[in-house]
Amino acid sequence: MELRVDVTPLRALGFDAWFEARAGELGLEGCGFARVVAVDRGAWLIRDGSGEIPAELSGRLAFQTEGPADLPCVGDWVTVSLYNDGAAALIHRVFPRRTLLRRKAPGGAGVQLIAANIDAAFIVQSCHFDFNPARLDRYLVMAAQGQVEPVVVLTKTDLIDPQELEHKCALAGAATRARVIALSAHTGAGFADFQQALAPGRTYCLLGSSGVGKTTLLNRLLGRETFGTSAVSATGEGTHTTTRRQLVMLGQGAMLVDTPGMRELGMAGAGEGVATGFDEVAALAEHCRYADCRHENEPGCAVRAALASGALRADRYASYLKLRKEAEFQELSALDKRRRDKAFGRLVKEVKERGPRRRG
Repeated sequence: MELRVDVTPLRALGFDAWFEARAGELGLEGCGFARVVAVDRGAWLIRDGSGEIPAELSGRLAFQTEGPADLPCVGDWVTVSLYNDGAAALIHRVFPRRTLLRRKAPGGAGVQLIAANIDAAFIVQSCHFDFNPARLDRYLVMAAQGQVEPVVVLTKTDLIDPQELEHKCALAGAATRARVIALSAHTGAGFADFQQALAPGRTYCLLGSSGVGKTTLLNRLLGRETFGTSAVSATGEGTHTTTRRQLVMLGQGAMLVDTPGMRELGMAGAGEGVATGFDEVAALAEHCRYADCRHENEPGCAVRAALASGALRADRYASYLKLRKEAEFQELSALDKRRRDKAFGRLVKEVKERGPRRRG
């Protein structure tokens, strides 16, 4: 179908040739395109070429939604129709997603979407108490699963000495081939490197625990205290302030999604993400004797050999096994649920076909 929407004003919001090629497949005449910039308790805020507009789901989209993964999330491109003289909008369809950050829903089953169509994720950890290589591994797997480029950002460098900073940068760098940026929002050291990592027309996301300084970074980029932050505690750690995911336009033309701190970071079908997130393990695995080697007790395992020689860090190997098993468990759980749902559906169909039982 020929595209009849003028997408020129949307280029600055990230609407590139990839989305334009898929626009004609959505097939809704009379609709425009917009990007979801915030989601809050079943309400959406979208942005088109003219500005931000509150939006709700169309009846058809709400009826067809089978789960949270079908709902628009921050960063999604959607088709919309405006009403009330352009003061409100209805969301009709969600574009295919080029990339997607997600995790297992906290405290239960299912998947929680974090942000869509992200070009790079800034994985933020404080150099102080929050620094945690095992948690960093989880974020790297999440980024790899969603096909999002990771960039590690170590904040609050002013709270530790140079030797400790060098050690933590080395640990973070050894865990991934991703770029590592160390900075202090308080002193400004390293902040120029962070700014240079932002390119016009690209979309970024801040990921990390509460209190690591994500919102402080965003405010510094904007040059004003647009979003609320709390004073640090006596230990030098901040407190949670961000309550919703929101995409913000920066002055240099880049877009940045701020996210609430994540206390739980469960794997959601991340089998491929685990393999990609531990690239040094994947490289070693190519030399294993068996193609299906699980790197546990098999003979001729190159991964175990590297572990024994010290070429592979023990903590990275342990983290790899833990996250792989967790991802496998989640995938099996999801498969079992689909099987149970299908079995229940067949039972309901059989009962309907038999009809009511006759008494007498």
